[in-house]
Amino acid sequence: MTSALITLCVALTGYFATYLNGLRLSQRERGLERLNRQLAELYGPLLALVEANHGAYRMFSRLHPRDDGRSLFQHHPDRPGDQPPTDEELAEWRTWTEAIILPNQRAMRQILTTKADLLVEPEMPGLLMELYVFSAIDEIELPRWVTGTRTQLPQEYPAGAATRYVRARFDELKRKQTRLLGSRG
Repeated sequence: MTSALITLCVALTGYFATYLNGLRLSQRERGLERLNRQLAELYGPLLALVEANHGAYRMFSRLHPRDDGRSLFQHHPDRPGDQPPTDEELAEWRTWTEAIILPNQRAMRQILTTKADLLVEPEMPGLLMELYVFSAIDEIELPRWVTGTRTQLPQEYPAGAATRYVRARFDELKRKQTRLLGSRG
């Protein structure tokens, strides 16, 4: 009788240990699955688009330098001594915006609209909202550039801050992914 009871206790202990281990592995797999989706569907594409726009802007600035070395968008007519962008500079920037910047911004807005559930934060970060609004304003202003009725000069895009934010989240998730993949089994 005692050996049967011991066998039963060992069997039950083994069953519960197997159950708890399976539960832990299942939770880890679900966590890894979400993390993979965050990287593949949100932070990876967003990083590529933010960096592409930042790179396009840097290239534009190199190809079309201003005499004082400042950005085209750091000049405002209401500041004494500032020389606002010329019509030629704005026309060239419009070309770059139509070909590169705006398509990337549309893709960013699409990602933010459809993949917000994959954000690391519980709420949409202010910087991402700023990117969304910025690109929406460009969408409104671009047709006005074409007709010559633009109401605003292009604003300075928060590219540096956006790149740092998305890069930090992407790198953080990649480190977690590496740890989880390294501890499988």
